[in-house]
Amino acid sequence: MKISGNEIKPGNVIEHNGGLWAAVRCNTVKPGKGGAFNQVELKNLIDGTKLNERFRSSETVERVELEKKDFQFLFARDEGLVFMDVDSYDQLELQKEFVGDRAAFLQDGMMVTVQLYDEKPIGVSLPDQVVLAIAEADPVVKGQTAASSYKPAILENGVRVLVPPFIEAGERILVDTNEITYLRRAD
Repeated sequence: MKISGNEIKPGNVIEHNGGLWAAVRCNTVKPGKGGAFNQVELKNLIDGTKLNERFRSSETVERVELEKKDFQFLFARDEGLVFMDVDSYDQLELQKEFVGDRAAFLQDGMMVTVQLYDEKPIGVSLPDQVVLAIAEADPVVKGQTAASSYKPAILENGVRVLVPPFIEAGERILVDTNEITYLRRAD
């Protein structure tokens, strides 16, 4: 679907320079002289490179609709991660580097959303929050409780996060998978 350059919004996926790009940030600029334009920060969905482009309202770009399908994480194998399509039960294997650092948060049976373009996976969305147990936490140092200081802890999946001083090893916490940060104790 063709849209004009000033209609590009964050989250839109467009075809530009022969690649698929996601709009990360958009800023409409109205200079004193000349026509207005949309300054757009783009991220390539295939290789992750970034690009800043100016789109005038007279320019048109092709907006791409991605197919989103629900998959269930089954297991990890060597450098691959195996997912199952919940509708057709077909299996899909993706490389760990395709998912990135967030692959450490995958748990057996976890539901994820895979974005597809022409039946080819181009992105994976995990749940925003997961519950994990603290494997190791540094002891509280006396006298540090007055300031809001955090201490390092290692989660059951090996990821390091900063937690408040009252969190002990063995406790279950809620972790933000996007920012990789502590949110609160799990119920």
